[in-house]
This record gives sequence, structure tokens and C-alpha cells, in this order.
Amino acid sequence: MAITLANPEGLAEVGLYRQVSVATGSKLVFIAGQVAWDADGVTVGEGDLAAQVEQCYLNVGTALAEAGASFDDVAKLTVYLVDWTPDKMPLFMEGVARASAKLGVTPAPPLTGVGVAALAGPDILVEVEATAIID
Repeated sequence: MAITLANPEGLAEVGLYRQVSVATGSKLVFIAGQVAWDADGVTVGEGDLAAQVEQCYLNVGTALAEAGASFDDVAKLTVYLVDWTPDKMPLFMEGVARASAKLGVTPAPPLTGVGVAALAGPDILVEVEATAIID
């Protein structure tokens, strides 16, 4: 495995992700931002943040598999959230947990969450992009 995740002493431990990712692989994989669309381009979970987060993570998993990678190879996630407020965190975490159960892994690389005014369409609440490293 080309990725080692850590929570250094002196930094707050966040249950959702690790603070540091060390990559030693030689092949970079960049996954475009994935929204809550199914294979037919239909929005999954309209108005439901947890359902959309789940679908985004599942879509990232599908894209990673195409590159011969998995969430174990992800060095960094960036999550864009429409009209983000801290009270939405439980819904976000519920979506990640549901995707984790389906993926059989808990995606925990460093994560940056960015609140935005809008995404690809009015029904899209979240978008997730990933950078992975593989040998």
C-alpha cells in the first residue's frame, strides 16, 4: 500500500479522517468531483444530504476501481457542500458511514470540506473529489 495515514501528536484527532497522508507510490490518480448521480445521470437522494454523500463516495469508489485503486490508496479528499453549516455534520457522517458499509472500508484520508453557494445543478448538495497514489 502506497499510503500511510496518521494523526500526529499535537494535532486534534478527528474521527472522520486522519490529519496526515504520506504517499510513497509512483502513479497518481485524480478523480474528478463526483456528485450524487447514478449511472444514468439521475440524481440520487434529491434533498437528502446523507443519501447524496453516500452516492458520491460510492461513485468515487467506482472511479478508483477503474484505475486499479481503492479508498486505501486515497491521499486526499476534497468535499464541496452547498450552504454548509456545522449542524449538517451528522448527516454528512451518516452518508460516509452508509457508503463505508457498502464499500467494506472506512474512507479516512485527509479531507478538506468547502462550503459553496451551488454546484452542477440545483438538486446537487455535495461533490467529492479524490487524489490517490498507487505503485
